[in-house]
Amino acid sequence: MTEKQKLAQLSVFFPAYNEEKNIPVVVEKALQILPEVAEEYEVIIVNDGSQDRTGEVAEELAKTHPSVRVIHHQKNLGYGAALRTGFRAAMYPWVAFTDSDGQFDFADIKRFLPFTDSADLILGYRLHRADSIIRRIYTFGWALIPRILLGMDVRDYSCGFKLIKKSVIEAVEPLQGEEKVYQIELLVKAKRKGFRFAEVGVHHYPRTFGQQTGANIKVVLRSIREMIQLYRRLRH
Repeated sequence: MTEKQKLAQLSVFFPAYNEEKNIPVVVEKALQILPEVAEEYEVIIVNDGSQDRTGEVAEELAKTHPSVRVIHHQKNLGYGAALRTGFRAAMYPWVAFTDSDGQFDFADIKRFLPFTDSADLILGYRLHRADSIIRRIYTFGWALIPRILLGMDVRDYSCGFKLIKKSVIEAVEPLQGEEKVYQIELLVKAKRKGFRFAEVGVHHYPRTFGQQTGANIKVVLRSIREMIQLYRRLRH
């Protein structure tokens, strides 16, 4: 593995739901780092039907920074739908996404660069999860399901920090999963098609503003139903 200084072109997107206080900090930090990472870049904010001022704040960022654009969902469609929108909207060959809640340090994208010559999907895994014990137990238990049913052997599939070739997304479409199942379907299909994986440790920090929604009981039940549907689809 050789050291790589920069990518030629990079798209970055941030799925955002009710992150009015976090999104400006996250985007501004990314804009500081991106010139060190790529010759050309774009930043996409996917406002997933936020009920606070996330959409307005995002539009203000786009007016201030020419490299930023915003896509709005008219209603909240869920994390998987926001990822789908971001990947489809990306213009460049490499696409990175990270959560807009400020729990990741975008500077860790530099850790991914050395693997871009040897891997098609570069997956972050949280070195030390800054989540509650209950959330960590839930995530651990949920991660066992795709491991047992689908043989998915990545360390931290739900980590919201990844760098993936756009061509991978195009090759595995259509992806029907929503919420957490979208990423599982993406990774399982990519593995089956022979794409190369790398995994990189990234830092994870406590959320400063807002609340997490991933462990909401409605989201959990919907994800379980979609996991069963995904298993049936992929089994054949």
